[in-house]
Amino acid sequence: MKKLFISRWLPDETHAKLEAIFDVTHVDRPLTPEAARERMAEFDAMLCCIGDDLSEAAFEGDPRCRLIANYGVGFNHIAVEAARAKGITVTNTPGAVTDGTADIAMTLILMTRRRAGEGERLLRRGEWEGWHPGALLGEKVTGAHLGIVGMGRIGKAIAARCHQGFGMEVSFYNRSRVEDPGVPATQVEDLKDLASRVDILVLAVPASPQTHHLIDAEVLGAMRPDACLVNIARGDVVDESALIEVLERGGIAGAGLDVYEHEPHVPDALKCMERVTLLPHMGTSVMDVRLIMGEVILEDLRAFAEGREPPHAL
Repeated sequence: MKKLFISRWLPDETHAKLEAIFDVTHVDRPLTPEAARERMAEFDAMLCCIGDDLSEAAFEGDPRCRLIANYGVGFNHIAVEAARAKGITVTNTPGAVTDGTADIAMTLILMTRRRAGEGERLLRRGEWEGWHPGALLGEKVTGAHLGIVGMGRIGKAIAARCHQGFGMEVSFYNRSRVEDPGVPATQVEDLKDLASRVDILVLAVPASPQTHHLIDAEVLGAMRPDACLVNIARGDVVDESALIEVLERGGIAGAGLDVYEHEPHVPDALKCMERVTLLPHMGTSVMDVRLIMGEVILEDLRAFAEGREPPHAL
């Protein structure tokens, strides 16, 4: 029986199914590159996730490991090319997180545009003095102009919710041509042009060298003062320093963030801003989603145990 190392918590159902296939060792704490390198020397396969540092230093030496199953879609925490150079296959869980992540985008859009976070904090502090016609005036969501950066599975799911549920006009930016966005939508060829047009700019691109700081000072500077930014992608898609600067000077009305450039660190400047909604990377935090992710992982690990190619290899 092959040996499998699991770095983080899994649902009991998923864990039990893996124990029927592998000799499992489970330690629920993030891996440093040194710890990952030690585990790869000892185990045939590893189940890891964001928070585990599998950068190039993790792949030094002569690993026994031949599969890294990533419990999630994003894999920017894994040096995939370094893994391949050592003969290690890397997999992920595409499709499993679409609905959960799209739902959290809607949460951030609504909270940020309608200033719901501010209102809750005001009430909890005991400072609410009752209804007033001028209190906490936000911006409407229904009928707003939505811009999506990245029209993959998640981008399309967000577009469907916004158009069908809130009657939003949808525009989007994508590096390749999208023939069927799923709803009436306009593809815009220039990212700054898109940013200048919309009320809400939502980021739904994967993290990669090509998307690092894709949303920079120029893109943020093109946004209107009454617009807001929502990021449910990865933190380093946004130049966080530039975002703080544009928020501090009132260049945009607010931001809704579920991810951060240097997680779990969140800059104090962001935490101090009332018009910024901050969530602790909750996009996939739904038990149903975790179980679906587990089933995708099981497909790959079962294939590996049986000597077959994992179906979700990168």
